[in-house]
Amino acid sequence: MAEVAELSGVSSSTVSHVLNGTRHVSGETRERVERAVAELGYRRNTAARTLAGGRSHTIGLAISGLTNPYFGPLLHAIEQRVSDADYVLVLGDTHDDAEMERRVIESLLDRRVDGIIVAPSRGFIEHSAQLIADADTPLVIIDRSIDLACDQLAPENSESAATLTSHLISHGHERIAAIGGLPGLASTSERLEGYKLALERAGVPLDPAMIVSGESNTDTAEAVVSELLEGPRPPTAILTLNNAMTIGALRAARRRGLRIPADIALAAYDDFEWSDLFEPGLTAIAQNVTRLGHEAVDLLFARVAGDTREHDVRVIPTTFQRRTSCGCPDTATKGTS
Repeated sequence: MAEVAELSGVSSSTVSHVLNGTRHVSGETRERVERAVAELGYRRNTAARTLAGGRSHTIGLAISGLTNPYFGPLLHAIEQRVSDADYVLVLGDTHDDAEMERRVIESLLDRRVDGIIVAPSRGFIEHSAQLIADADTPLVIIDRSIDLACDQLAPENSESAATLTSHLISHGHERIAAIGGLPGLASTSERLEGYKLALERAGVPLDPAMIVSGESNTDTAEAVVSELLEGPRPPTAILTLNNAMTIGALRAARRRGLRIPADIALAAYDDFEWSDLFEPGLTAIAQNVTRLGHEAVDLLFARVAGDTREHDVRVIPTTFQRRTSCGCPDTATKGTS
């Protein structure tokens, strides 16, 4: 930095202001500094900046299932907000495994990230929460609610799943298979609660055999749906409770030559960006992942800046997208929050 200052004829502090945007510098001075930076090939030493200023200007994200179509838009929303603040996002895939999650979080903390966003595994509280607390690193939990005093954002799950189930019931279905996600996650239990609630409201008897776990995985969902379809009393409708499992259910139905919705109806929690391109169009609950990601980053930055207000727990509304996979007429998509 001293060499840049000497070549451009300004002080080191002026060079710092140009590089970090911490004070207004005239256009002519900025141009001289930038020419000197380019000529000398100067690059800021991020590690030194961290030691000097106490900030790494990085945010850690520990999340699972990066192959799940849901996580792409969520990751994009988070990265966009982080980048807009001139921060860098450091990403680790936890594979929904508590030990892997712990290693990812240890790695993020070793890199002295200024804050961490986590979509927690079933073992997060037991294995990783204390690590973050001991490091005094701001934390925001997303996607899945947990029993921990911290900022949390998650989509509305129960009533959303109830809405889908009620929609299937309105088409005359009573044998509705519910394909649940990973056991032990709040999102899984809340969505199954919504399914049961809708059956109860409609006076439809609950058949435990119609509730199976697809473990939030495409291949597992395909296997369990195939088993249901091959059973003595197969379902007439399927409710999948995340979009990775929707793909598995579609594969299982196609393997048996079943037409949707003529032979079996399908409704899904989690919309795809291209759901309206399916034939038939997929009736689904759409999450507002952009809002979820942006608000998570905003909350985290507030904590990084020293906000000490009470923990903020938010439920992000969803939208019901009615299309044709349950038997509705082929009209324009209707969205209801």
